[in-house]
Amino acid sequence: MKKLTCILAVSLLLLILTACDDNAGSATTTQTEPVNQATETQNRPTVDREGHTLSLPDEINSIVSIGPSVTEMLVALGFADIIIQTDVHSADISGLQPDISTLEMFALDFERVIDLNPDIVFIIGMTRVEGDEDPLRMVSDTGISVVYMPTSTALADIKEDIRFMASVMEVDSIGDSIVADMTNEIERIRAIGESISERRTVYFEISPAPHMFSFGTGTFLNEIIGIVGAVNIFADQDGWISVSDEVLIDANPDVIITSINFMDDPVGEIINRPGWDSITAVQDGKVFQVSTNYTNRPSHNVVRGMQQIARAIYPDYFQ
Repeated sequence: MKKLTCILAVSLLLLILTACDDNAGSATTTQTEPVNQATETQNRPTVDREGHTLSLPDEINSIVSIGPSVTEMLVALGFADIIIQTDVHSADISGLQPDISTLEMFALDFERVIDLNPDIVFIIGMTRVEGDEDPLRMVSDTGISVVYMPTSTALADIKEDIRFMASVMEVDSIGDSIVADMTNEIERIRAIGESISERRTVYFEISPAPHMFSFGTGTFLNEIIGIVGAVNIFADQDGWISVSDEVLIDANPDVIITSINFMDDPVGEIINRPGWDSITAVQDGKVFQVSTNYTNRPSHNVVRGMQQIARAIYPDYFQ
């Protein structure tokens, strides 16, 4: 069972990271005016988001960003123009240089990073292999500052990620503004969701048949479904889970949502699965596709994903 769980987790990770442009314009990020130097004088962090001791440079004029969510947040904070290298899954994020140097996240070329000699490296923790607590040790040993970021699973944690990165880059007010915008929109949606008496049940598919994958509690997507006023059919389970046809048909969700975008017609594929014509969502034509990047990456853009999910479930309440 442990081996199966690991395989499913890796499969989910690859789905999240290989997201490309979709109908929702998933590469778009909220951007501010570029900020090349520290503009605020507040206390900077002494440990990163994973508890590693930090030694930050006085000035940051060049960044290596490894991980799409981290890159999206750096761009939103105004630092797209000083990101000199990123990972292959971040390369299409709006605002980056079109010919930017890229790395494979799970086969990092440490020498390339060192040769670029950036002032700082931001990297998501999921790049670790077999529990390595410090995969960029070779880089940090040269004196380059390395900042590890978690793969946050709650909306509150995503907000803290933004505040943390803003503090590292000494643009706290920009981070506060992004978080405030997120909070205002989340609370607007929450208020509408709380006014809805008809709580529809939802199945959200991350990975398609024959290895269907969804989620329960402990994920920001489950949190989002509750905020918009609906019920995740797997809310009684924890984390990322594998799903069977029998369970889905028996659960009979009112709405089905998929974030899969590597198929020509993921909605059509779901509708035409054998036996699924008995599910209420299929019978009522309530099967929808949402942006992979907005719903699967833990950055400020999850709010856009929340908007899409809300409109899919309750189009009469969310326009």
